[in-house]
Amino acid sequence: MEISKPTSLMMMLFAIMLCFLQAKSQGVYCSNPYEQCFQKYIMCPQECPTTGAANSMNRVCYVDCSKPLCNSECRRLGPNCYHPATGCHDPGFIAGDGFVFYFHGKSNEHFSLVSDTDVQINARFTGHRPAGRSRDFTWIQALGLLFNSHNFSLEATKVATWADGIDHLRFSYDGQDLVIPEEILSRWYSPEKDIKIERATKMNSVTVTIKDKAEIMVNVVPVTREDDRIHKDHNYKVTSNDCFAHLEVKFRFLNLSPKVDGVLGRTYRPGFQKQAKRGVVTPMVGGEDNFRTSSLLSHDCKTCVFNGLSGSIRWETEHALLDCTRGASSGYGIICRKE
Repeated sequence: MEISKPTSLMMMLFAIMLCFLQAKSQGVYCSNPYEQCFQKYIMCPQECPTTGAANSMNRVCYVDCSKPLCNSECRRLGPNCYHPATGCHDPGFIAGDGFVFYFHGKSNEHFSLVSDTDVQINARFTGHRPAGRSRDFTWIQALGLLFNSHNFSLEATKVATWADGIDHLRFSYDGQDLVIPEEILSRWYSPEKDIKIERATKMNSVTVTIKDKAEIMVNVVPVTREDDRIHKDHNYKVTSNDCFAHLEVKFRFLNLSPKVDGVLGRTYRPGFQKQAKRGVVTPMVGGEDNFRTSSLLSHDCKTCVFNGLSGSIRWETEHALLDCTRGASSGYGIICRKE
């Protein structure tokens, strides 16, 4: 069968266009033999064609080689502080149902954010109290995680002046410092593969995944004089010897039990009663004594329920960012149900 010249020309143009589009898009090669997409090369979407440069919507190509779907997606760089399950700024929290509240705690003290039977997530606050203030200005400076008889910590290092070209993150696992290469999508796994750390950018932005329990997106940012200008009612009075580098955090929780507690965790309990006063737009939640722990890696607060044992029951829930549009489980090993 002879192909006409116009048809042949159109096929050639289509082939050239396809090659051009593919050339514009990068891909990710899954080289870790422990991941389900091992030895697969996954192309990035055209709307976010690279893993390094963000598009106009501040999104980059993201591939999780450990997920069985082996596909790519566009993901926002770092946490979105105005979405559910976040803790940002002078710490304001947003629960999974959109309930917004402040919890200020105290500078240089530790508090339980999430306490469940098999996972504990604590925060250390940094801050200061300018003259004439009745309380500290505080921000989340570090996170401490307990799970499966192990511990992990992530903290923003203290610096006087912020520099974009320096990584301000420090990591430790079971008391040993970790060094994670400053490359986009560079990863570290614990020996038992129950925790993964992945850099979203070369510096100051990572995602921490605790297998079957949580995904935590973290950015490190300073408090700037611009923050002082914008938040005139706060008047942070940033000092010259500390820019109060701190964490912006977004959580995705899986399999939380009905007993879960903590500043943020308790808002996921069935029947949780919001502590909001009429006429108050953003309530301030107290109870520091109930959530205070003796250290970043302790579970000795009055309301802590962590016992260090892996849960034998898988609760059929996931909180925040669950995608139920791609089948029964979306590859997360849980069940999506319509309410």
